[in-house]
Parts: sequence; structure tokens; C-alpha cells
Amino acid sequence: MGNVLGPVLVLHRPLRREEPLTNPGSFDELHRKCKEVFPQQMEGVKLIINKALSSHFQVTHTIHMSTVGQSSYHFNTTYMGDRQLSPTETFPMLVGDIDSCGSLNAQVLHLVAERIRTKAVFQTQQARFVTWQFDGELRGDDYTATLTLGNPDVLSQSVIVVAHFLQSVTSRLVLGGEMVYHRRPGEEGAIVTLAGKYTALKWVATLNIGYGGAHASYYHRANEQVQVGVELEANTRLQDTTFAFGYQLNLSQANMVFRGLLDSNWCVGGVLEKKLPPLPVTLALGAFLNHWKNRFHCGFSVIVG
Repeated sequence: MGNVLGPVLVLHRPLRREEPLTNPGSFDELHRKCKEVFPQQMEGVKLIINKALSSHFQVTHTIHMSTVGQSSYHFNTTYMGDRQLSPTETFPMLVGDIDSCGSLNAQVLHLVAERIRTKAVFQTQQARFVTWQFDGELRGDDYTATLTLGNPDVLSQSVIVVAHFLQSVTSRLVLGGEMVYHRRPGEEGAIVTLAGKYTALKWVATLNIGYGGAHASYYHRANEQVQVGVELEANTRLQDTTFAFGYQLNLSQANMVFRGLLDSNWCVGGVLEKKLPPLPVTLALGAFLNHWKNRFHCGFSVIVG
């Protein structure tokens, strides 16, 4: 009697496709998602007028009338080149800002090669140079390496060197570090900081930890209207630890955005932004109260353009 082979059912386990690794971005933007939830401090009355003179050239006039500090006027110009890598990145880019006291802040950003970006920053306080900084950034498919030289002075043999490196380990996990080296006559030292960032579907957790302290942040997007963020900063040199909670409410039907905060220094505040379509005008009203110092200040701004 011959062997009878019945039908054989073979179950194949579906293979899990690994998501491709992407560029982790720059080191300075690790906590950006969480910081965008917090409101910006406002004080006094501010008028901002943006005017696009062409597709490459834009000017901004800013008038700030303060009740606490000195009132000021800023004139800002921006030139954007023809090469656009993303909606927020255009090369070359030249940015200049000068205030009523004669202080200048200028930046030059240029794309040397497809993966190499450079930036030069110059800052003066009236007629005296206070900052000159040069950055070089290499962006690979799954890593970013940056080198910064701050205030290099050959005559006095002083310089600040900052090196950053980020590596995408998985599609969600980014690891890296920062090294800050400074040298001046009679003083020399270096600080190393390790960093990690995990991005999930609705939340982002980031941690920087080193000899100087730690900085942790957590961002969560509950839905299309509600976003929250938590920040914890510990400074070992000052023996100080601060905690802050922020939230953002998007009311798209009313063209309004509200951002609020509460921190461990007994400070509460909020900023309400309201767009007025079809006019290119945005109104912002903010108020901040520090219970510990018994200090209150508020601000109002109008943005045109």
C-alpha cells in the first residue's frame, strides 16, 4: 500500500518591514517640539510689520514700548536664495537685525554641498563686537555632525569649541552627545553631555544628561486641539532644579491658539493669539504672574503680514 500524501498547509509568518532610518536633525532642536507648546514671555506693547519686497527679500519693522525696560525699535532684513530644501530651509540666507541703539545681529547660512551646511553669526553691542561664531554641519542619511567655533581669538589664545553628534539608532530612537571645550588665559576645561530622544506616534521624550546637570522634556499630542509639554532642568553648578508644565489649545474654527504654563517658581502665564482673516493681522495678548516675587506683567502685540 503506497503512501498517500495529503495537502500540506504551510503558514508563513509575515515579515516585519523595518522602517528606514532618517536624519535626526540638529542637536539644538532636540527639545523643540516641547518648547513650542510653552508661551513666549510678553511685556508692554509690540507692533511687528512684515513686508515681502520680492520672492527673495523681506523686511520687518518691530516697535516695542516697554513699561519695565527700555523701549526699542528693530529693523530686520532677510534675503533668501533660490535653493529650497524644505518649507523652512532656503539657501543661501542672509539675516540682519539692527536696533535703535546701533547693535547689530547678523547671520549668514549657506549650503556648501548637498550635505554640508555652514553658518556664520556676528553680534555687536553698539560699536563693540561681542560674538563671532562659525558653524559647520554634516547631515548624513541617519546622522548629523556639527562643529562650532565661538569667539576665536588667536592673540589672546581663547576659543570655545562645541561638537555635536546625533545618530538614528532605530526609526524612533536617536542617541548622541555634546562636548563643549573652552580655553582662555589661565583657564581651560571641557564638559560632555549625553543625549537621547524617543519619538512615538503621539509623544516625544528627550533627555540630556552630563556633568553640568540634566534637561528632560516630554511632549504629548492628545488630539488635534490639545498638546501638552513637561520640562525638568537640573543645574549642578547652581544647585537649582526647575519644573515647568505647558499646554497649547488650538481652536481652528475660531482662528485662535492659546498657550499656558505653570512652573516650580510659582509662575503662571498664558498667551492668546487670534488671527483676523482675510486681513493679514494677528493679535496676541499675554499675562504672566510670579507669586513668589509678587510680580505681574502683561503684553499686547499686533503682527501685520
